[in-house]
Amino acid sequence: MSITVSKINDTTYRVDVRMANTTQHQVTVNHDYALTLTAGKVSTEVLIEKSFEFLLECEPNSSILRSFDLSVIERYFPEYSREIKKLL
Repeated sequence: MSITVSKINDTTYRVDVRMANTTQHQVTVNHDYALTLTAGKVSTEVLIEKSFEFLLECEPNSSILRSFDLSVIERYFPEYSREIKKLL
């Protein structure tokens, strides 16, 4: 498995997930939301990578939305915020 995060602009990132199926995703991240989750300890790119690791434990990469805001993960997985802070 390989997760590559590339910054497109200040709030948008491209994520390539290489597994049996390769998928590409566009993720937007509000700076304040990222700061809340990371406490400034890691970059937004690391936050996104760890978020995809979390998602991949819950579902296959082909089921992950192709375009989404990082904050929507909590709608589908209420434990996300708590768990991602542990991973960081």
